[in-house]
Amino acid sequence: MKPKDGYTAKQKVIIGVWVGILVWILAMTIRSTDWRFADRSSVGLAPLPEDEKGAVVQVYAARTYSWRGAFAVHSWVAVKPENAKTYTIYQVMGWYLRRGLPAVSVTKGIPDRRWYGSEPRLVGEVRGADAARAIPAIERAVRNYPYGRVYRAWPGPNSNTFVSHIIRSVPELKFDLPSIAIGKDWLVGNRFVGVSESKSGVQFSLYGLFGVTLGWYEGVELNVLGLTFGIDIRRPAVKLPLFGRLGLSKN
Repeated sequence: MKPKDGYTAKQKVIIGVWVGILVWILAMTIRSTDWRFADRSSVGLAPLPEDEKGAVVQVYAARTYSWRGAFAVHSWVAVKPENAKTYTIYQVMGWYLRRGLPAVSVTKGIPDRRWYGSEPRLVGEVRGADAARAIPAIERAVRNYPYGRVYRAWPGPNSNTFVSHIIRSVPELKFDLPSIAIGKDWLVGNRFVGVSESKSGVQFSLYGLFGVTLGWYEGVELNVLGLTFGIDIRRPAVKLPLFGRLGLSKN
């Protein structure tokens, strides 16, 4: 018998999912203020240089500005050599290209600032001797990044491609970017196969559009048009577009 409202249970579920997605995108758009007045304050995740004398390397990610934040995060790397008085922050800024500048940004400052209103999360960090070894390798990876004059929000190369390149290039960085870091699966150097970000598995990727990642740390990830679906068995969780990781935390 046909329901009185004309919709089957399956159709109602599909409609509900799409309504939820639209509400999520609308909410991300509404919460975005003018970028000139957006909150850029520290969230207190980075140790102060005067308190931590040893070397520090941290990787951050935060929802991107405006409606894009419903789909993806922006990521960056911060380093502090031993006894340094400030952090150096490495990231890619797409709008730099419109000014005739390279997309790669290298600045001194506060590493854990909100990304134009979005609170960052600490993806991973290393300290002490491991960080001291990692910093020169990070600097080399930044210099060797081949897309300093190229930026594509989707499917890459973009800010997440840059940070993923750094992570993959540095043995001490044994973690991976969030599943909603669109662009992370663009393998640098026109490669289609490589080691996963955490170095615990392998990855196949066709220019960030289609691919599969298998790793002890990443779990199983399927990339379809830049959107990641996945499952983590080590720390039970699922990975979905828009929402990212749902389940136990990585650590």
